[in-house]
Amino acid sequence: MTLHDLTAAAVAAAASAAGTGQVPPETTQQAVGYPALFVLVALGALVPVIPTGALVSSAAVVAFHHQSPYGVLLVFAVSALAAFTGDLALYWLGQRGVRSRGGSRWLEALRDRAAPERLEQAQTKLDEHGVMVLVLSRLVPAGRIPVMLACLLAELPLRRFARGDGPACLAWAATYGLIGILGGSLFSEPWKGVALAVGLTLLISTAPAAWRRLRPGTRDTA
Repeated sequence: MTLHDLTAAAVAAAASAAGTGQVPPETTQQAVGYPALFVLVALGALVPVIPTGALVSSAAVVAFHHQSPYGVLLVFAVSALAAFTGDLALYWLGQRGVRSRGGSRWLEALRDRAAPERLEQAQTKLDEHGVMVLVLSRLVPAGRIPVMLACLLAELPLRRFARGDGPACLAWAATYGLIGILGGSLFSEPWKGVALAVGLTLLISTAPAAWRRLRPGTRDTA
């Protein structure tokens, strides 16, 4: 499933409720049900093709329009827990590669997704700030993998990685949840809020790479 497919599905799900500007319970359960949200965000931590930020923001929009007092909080909690679970699973798989003589496909995949200069920067920041650098890495587009790889190469235990990754996932879920609330509050029709939230998350994720390509004298090797 491509980024376009997932984005279109989120917009279409919200658009189905746009006639009254409200989201009925059954639509909420089908479009952004909490178990589905958990699975997609957790998988998105493992594979790069799922736009997890857009999913969280879209879910927050729908929960906001459903006017459930706990809906947005549940989106935040489920998203943070799913991201944390996915990160721990990926780190554990990467550790197996570090400990193995022949490495592993998961470790190689992480290496392929981290440009050498970004990995070097991540290692420097890890030395200076410890695992708390994970909080910033989760909020910076394409920053999570280089820092995770730096932690793996430094042979940080899974427990120590988890201590830094927990606050990182909470901050990440809160940020994209707030983007969704912003989109939902600006429009009475849910699909418009979803479209705005998805647009903002895509802009946030693509802007740094575009800037590196356009900046004179630099070349994006990510």
